[in-house]
Amino acid sequence: MNSNNEIGVHIHTAPAQDKPRPAAEVLDAAWLRQLCLDAGADDVGFIELERSALDDERPHIVKAFPHTRSVISFVVRMNRDNVRSPARSIANNEFHHAGDEVDNVAREITAALERLGIRALNPPMAFPMEADRWMTERLWVVSHKPIAVTAGMGRIGIHRNVIHPKFGNFILLGTILLGAEVSEYSQELDYNPCLECKLCVAACPVGAIGADGHFNFTACYTHNYREFMGGFNDWVETVADSKHGKDYRRRVRESESISVWQSLAFGPNYKAAYCMAVCPAGEDVIGLYRQSKKTFTTEVVKPLQEKVEPLYVIPGSDAEAHARRRYPHKKLRYVQNSLHPRNLKTLLEGMPRTFQRHAAGKLEATYHFTFTGSESAAVTIVIHDGKFTLTDGLQGKPNISVTADTATWLGFLAKEKSLPWALLTRRIKLRGNPKWLLAFGKCFPG
Repeated sequence: MNSNNEIGVHIHTAPAQDKPRPAAEVLDAAWLRQLCLDAGADDVGFIELERSALDDERPHIVKAFPHTRSVISFVVRMNRDNVRSPARSIANNEFHHAGDEVDNVAREITAALERLGIRALNPPMAFPMEADRWMTERLWVVSHKPIAVTAGMGRIGIHRNVIHPKFGNFILLGTILLGAEVSEYSQELDYNPCLECKLCVAACPVGAIGADGHFNFTACYTHNYREFMGGFNDWVETVADSKHGKDYRRRVRESESISVWQSLAFGPNYKAAYCMAVCPAGEDVIGLYRQSKKTFTTEVVKPLQEKVEPLYVIPGSDAEAHARRRYPHKKLRYVQNSLHPRNLKTLLEGMPRTFQRHAAGKLEATYHFTFTGSESAAVTIVIHDGKFTLTDGLQGKPNISVTADTATWLGFLAKEKSLPWALLTRRIKLRGNPKWLLAFGKCFPG
């Protein structure tokens, strides 16, 4: 008996009605839009895969779903007063339920398309992510924000959130990779709904948003995402380093331990997201702000500013200085920098984001870094007028030159290797006054 032949005959003689209906060459845009709205989306847009605005994102899209020919972007509204509440339990409950709704909507759309023989894939709204990529490459499958902007779902505001023209920034984003073309594609908004009112600047407790538009990634990540990813790693290491229960309680307050448990049990809790809460932009949102900016500030902004709460900061960071000056009634909780790059690419890409411009002070210096070993590169870093620039190659006259074995340098940054040991063993070599390296380190506290 030849079982392979029997299986082959069975497949060959399967009834025609069991085969999936072939997908249309081009899906009608109006029909597809209604399908998405019926599934629970509050707005939706479509993008052709070849759009130039997707150049940076396209390789990731194709890697995730090689059959992609178009991209669907949609939004789900959140309840504004819940997000604005100073009670984090209320705000976080809204975030989690709305996030689940995004994933459910995306799955329903994808399932409906699949039943029609149209291939599609819906990456998660946020978590779960590809956690095995931690600090080596990006964890998320697709970047929802640039896709949403390209699809006309809104524009990025000064607070780095997408602002929908009608719903404001009280939205969560979903993306579906579609294995078919669409008859009509969406276009980006020709204006930005952001009012540049700077209320997000005023509300952020750790100064992550500058009045000039600068964004301090480290400040936001360290506080708002304290019980996510890297912050969780820091907590685990605190547990491991504690000698006994009393020593642990000296390092971590009981309320913080309960908060971590709550995040593990019910979903990670954002510590702030106040930038979203106070944003007045959007047709459905702006009414109270237009009626009385004073009333809006009193009802929405001040309760968040006046809230007594812990602020998680890295010692010596711009966030610490801002919180001390602006919010003396909020309690500072010092934590370690949990961003430990594990390859050279992540290190070089991350440095501009983690640079602390106020901690840099009046530093004016040029640095040459030559990395050797399994990963190699030569770069020039210039710190001037509180700004950080990194360029390939060794350019200009440096104040100090650093030649380092890449693995050793990454281990030093993660506090796993000693700098004196690395200097003595010549795994790291300096040419110039070491004071310049110390000044460089102050720009990246922790």
